[in-house]
Amino acid sequence: MKLFKLFINNEWVDAEQGKTFESSNPCNGDVIAAISSASEADVNKAIAAAKDAFQSGAWPGLDYEERAVYMHRAADILEKRIEEFARWEALDSGKTIKDARNTDIPLAIKAFRYHADAIKAIKGKVIPIPGHTQFDYVTYEPYGVVACIAPWNYPIHLLTRSICPALAAGNTIVAKPSSFTSITAQLLSEVFLEAGFPKGVYNAIPGPGSVVGEALLAHDDVALVALTGSEEVGRRLMTASAQARMIKKLILELGGKSASIVEPDCDMEGAVNGVILGFCANQGEICCGATRLLLSDEIYDPFMEKLIRKLSTVRVGDSLDEHSQMGALVNKRHRDSVHRFVAQAVEQGGKIRCGGTPLTGGIYDQGAFYPPTVIDNVTEKMTIFHEEVFGPVLAVTKYHTTDEAIRLANATRFGLAACVFSENPRKLYQVARRLDAGTVWMNTASLSNIEAPFGGNRNSGIGRENSEEGLLEYLKVKNNIQYVGTPYVDILAD
Repeated sequence: MKLFKLFINNEWVDAEQGKTFESSNPCNGDVIAAISSASEADVNKAIAAAKDAFQSGAWPGLDYEERAVYMHRAADILEKRIEEFARWEALDSGKTIKDARNTDIPLAIKAFRYHADAIKAIKGKVIPIPGHTQFDYVTYEPYGVVACIAPWNYPIHLLTRSICPALAAGNTIVAKPSSFTSITAQLLSEVFLEAGFPKGVYNAIPGPGSVVGEALLAHDDVALVALTGSEEVGRRLMTASAQARMIKKLILELGGKSASIVEPDCDMEGAVNGVILGFCANQGEICCGATRLLLSDEIYDPFMEKLIRKLSTVRVGDSLDEHSQMGALVNKRHRDSVHRFVAQAVEQGGKIRCGGTPLTGGIYDQGAFYPPTVIDNVTEKMTIFHEEVFGPVLAVTKYHTTDEAIRLANATRFGLAACVFSENPRKLYQVARRLDAGTVWMNTASLSNIEAPFGGNRNSGIGRENSEEGLLEYLKVKNNIQYVGTPYVDILAD
């Protein structure tokens, strides 16, 4: 069994207290690795290494073109190891190896390449001031030590989505991967070593959030914390940041309860495919998943018939099986949580149209498998209409008018994403304009492009990742004012 140690200051080290934890394959429960578990003392060492790499100028002192060379080199190395990384990601998270190979790892590679080049587009500004006595200009500068707290659903993809813009901007990193899926964050350390990054630029310290996360939030030398996680954890970070001696800037991408509005004039076959993508992608373990279906009463019955029939063909299986279309949920505890939401929905009046029970028998007995599940007769008063399930569960609500559908779509405390399906481009535009969401998909779902900003409104988060907007999140804005008039200002002169 492989042991993954902490990665601090370009060295592999045991946790100071000698603690480790095990990572298991969600598909069969087999232990696949042991991972060193960081203590507060280990966190302090990692922050000290990152601080030294920043203050010495070893990283921010490089020209952006020099930093880009390192980042492109890392992308090249990761690309050569794509199959190895994909296999570990599938084993550790339960997602299919096809998804890891075709989506997760390529997106991580692209994050290095895109941000290495995108930083070149960030330019300062000169502000014209009346009177010609002041030279006023704006510069963008790195924050310093950035803590990146990554989730378990897209372990390497969402980690690199945060660390790459931070690095391109000249910051140094302390990464805390999820305790459920720490392996690829540690493997990524090997990439940084091989690429020749200076000491302390990237540090990876797995461990429980109650220890590692709290220590990162409390430490004076951490300037910024980027989290992709749940609303609950986001609230804890905001509280901890407020209570810390040094308040941190936070970039938070939190939960969602996105809706798909399916209009009568949709392409029905295309809309069915889009709805399935919206709630089944990555086993439904996706923050922007469209897990509410708002379906027009004009097409309700034929659409539901097509949807249920198509879902019956989904192949749920082992993550390493090339024929699997869905893998396992991250662990049995999470599978049981998903099932409790389903059971509660039935108690509150929902009707199961397909799925609805954990998969058992054969390969399913040892794993955390859950089938695509559709619940209709869902109303605004039901828990499943509002709460994030984070599994392949679709809550279906019937509507009569487009205005009603928009109101229902916005009737949530979240605002991460939304979908609308229609063949009328004017309708698509008008509906999208009225949806309160960071991303609106039209005739598709669950797509995200690194060239475009991604993030949520309301309880779905603060700030944006990806694109130039996301890169700017990792840069401080400084206003510089030089007096160029003559004579110098004398406030005591008569």
